[in-house]
This record gives sequence, structure tokens and C-alpha cells, in this order.
Amino acid sequence: MRTIAIVNQKGGCGKTTVSINLASALAGEGKRVLLVDMDPQSHCAVGLAVPEEQIEQSIYDVLISKSRNEPIRLTEILWQISDKLELAPASIDLSAFEQQMTGIADRESCLKNVMDEVKDEYDYAVIDCPPAVGLLTFNALRAATDVIVPVETGYFALHGLSKQLETLSILCKRCKQQVDVRVMASMYDIRTKMAREILAELRNHFADRMFDTIVNFNTKIKEAASFGQPINEYDSASKGNKDFNALAMEVVGAEATQQSRQIVNSLADQIETIGSTANELLQATKPQVRAPQPAKTEIRTTERPKLFDTNARLSDYYGASQMDDALVFVTLYPRAKSVQIAGDFNNWQPVKSPMEKVGDSGVWQTEMRLPEGRYRYRLVVDGQWQQDPYNEHTEVNQFGEFNSVVDVK
Repeated sequence: MRTIAIVNQKGGCGKTTVSINLASALAGEGKRVLLVDMDPQSHCAVGLAVPEEQIEQSIYDVLISKSRNEPIRLTEILWQISDKLELAPASIDLSAFEQQMTGIADRESCLKNVMDEVKDEYDYAVIDCPPAVGLLTFNALRAATDVIVPVETGYFALHGLSKQLETLSILCKRCKQQVDVRVMASMYDIRTKMAREILAELRNHFADRMFDTIVNFNTKIKEAASFGQPINEYDSASKGNKDFNALAMEVVGAEATQQSRQIVNSLADQIETIGSTANELLQATKPQVRAPQPAKTEIRTTERPKLFDTNARLSDYYGASQMDDALVFVTLYPRAKSVQIAGDFNNWQPVKSPMEKVGDSGVWQTEMRLPEGRYRYRLVVDGQWQQDPYNEHTEVNQFGEFNSVVDVK
């Protein structure tokens, strides 16, 4: 079974549209297809007319069932959409998945373990990922054999692509399986000069790492979603249907030629390669405008260099690390309204150690000066206590949960 994760942390780029219609197009080619919704917004169910009030169990229940010693099989929650297509729906409960799995061993592989149980029952699985970086997306990447990054053909979407690929490289360092990563142009409007120029640059820079097929801007696709149908059911003669049929054929064809192509050995290396290309492309397509003033994202008052530099590798900063005479904390929570640190150094009072957000990047940071010794701490994200996801050093506390641990030397 080939497992295709549709990934982009930017919302509104058409991930769910691509997921639904690619899955349906593959099913139309006679392939047995499983569509997995990993987005708490549950838009796959909405786009396929599955009544939300009738979804008693979702992929969330399957993912956490083993940790509760009450395993639920994936087949128990599936909805049959057509003869060859089944849906594993999401629910709002998925938003609590990361918190519920805090301290659980191998929590990044929950979805992979579930998918392995049904790998002989399907030819393809398509995973719709949430528009955020976190445990849900990492689960999808661990389960994936292929990653498709849909990109709007607009300047700001391209700017987001560069950041997206850089962030993905952090999550994928522990992925050992070989994964094919490809970029796909979506929501293309041939009428605009910018779209034409961006598409040309995408094709020039990404070459064989980009799909030949592009998904054009098409009102029929939006109409189909509003009626709870994939485009091949709603209007088989539409341009949108032709685009997704072509994409499905390219996906199927790639399977036959994948072994003969020279590909990078690891997902992290591929994403780094594509990410550097995205940065070059961003510079090539940047509008000629007045030079902006430097962003005021620095929170320090000392003369040391910036703690967080968006031009550097994010993985060099995440977690807790010692920098000169300071203990530096950096984490990523794009949707959080507040992030605090509670530890034995502040009597476990998070209000004493708030983190500050770096612009609109979703990155939070702070620094402390502490005496030499070992310290235990937890992050408090919008009032929810959890271990630091970027610090592998932990200890079990008196509540049976995990504290993150850092040593100051």
C-alpha cells in the first residue's frame, strides 16, 4: 500500500480538496483507496456528505485506543464512500490528541501502526493533514511513503512553501523510511501574470521533484464540495475532473518508475534539498519593492546575536539548550495564544516564566540564567500542561506524567 500524505502548514492551499479528489480519482481507476482525515476540522467528512452527527467514532478513537488498552480496529470506524473508496473520518477530539498522548512511548507512530494492520487491504491511502505542525502531522509523515505539498501559484504561498519545507525537515529527522516528496501546483489561474510566472519558476527550479499535472482554479470543484461530492461524481466533464484524473494517473505511473529514478535516501534530506530550492525560487520571484525595515522580533536586551534567526536552520534552536551563560528555550506552537514554562526553578508557577512569540512564525522563545544543576520543567500551552516535544530527556513525575529535564553546566 502506498500512503500519500498531503502536507502544508498553510491553510487555504487546497489540501482537503486535493485529498478528496485524488482519492476519488484513484478509486475511479479501480484502485482500493483509504482516505484518512487527520485534521480536527473534519472537512473530508463534510466534503463527502458524511453527517457529522452520525460519526460515533473517528480516527482519534483508533489512535488512542491502544494506549487505553481497549484497541479499536480501523475497520470499525470506516465509512464506505464508493465501491473502492472508504473514509476514516476525523473529529474535533483530534485537537486533544497531542495532550492525551503526552508521555506515551512511540506516540509518533500511532497512525503507522494502525495503517500497517490494513496495508494488504488497500492499494493507496491518502492522508489529509492539519494546517499546523505537531504530533498529528508527524504521525502522518511516519506513516507515509509519499508526500505531496500542494502550492498555490502566488507569491505569498511560495514564501510559505519555503518556511513549510524548512519546518518539515525538523519533524522528519527521525523518519527512517524512504519517502518520495513532490510539489504540486494547485489553484492555478492562468489569467494572472503572477500565476504564470510562479508556475514557470516552480517548474524550472523543482524539475523532477514537481508533478507535471497542475490543478487549475475551477468553480466546479468548489460546487462539488458544497454538494458533498468529489468532482468526478459531480461533473465528470469538468476541467477540474480532468486535472485530478491526470494527477491520479501520474501518481500511479510514478510507482512504476520510482525505483529507476535517483532519489534522496531520506525524507529529511529530500526536504532540505527542496527547501533550499524554494528559498532560491523565492528570491527569483520576489517583487521589486522598497526594502523593508528589519522585523522587530528580538526580545533580548543584551548584545548577543539574535536567539532566533529565520535564515538559520530551525532544528538548531528548538528545545532547551545552553547558550553562553543563559538557558535558552525555543518551541513551535503556531496556533497558541500563550506559552509558559513551569519548573522547579520557578516553584512550578508558569506565570513567572512566559515565553514570547517571534512575529507570526509560530515560534516562542525565552531565556533564563540559572545556577549549575539539573532542572525539571513542563510547557503550559494555552493553559494545558505538557512535556517539551523537542526535548527527549524526561523523568516520570508523581502524577505519572513526564517532566522534561535539562542540565545547566
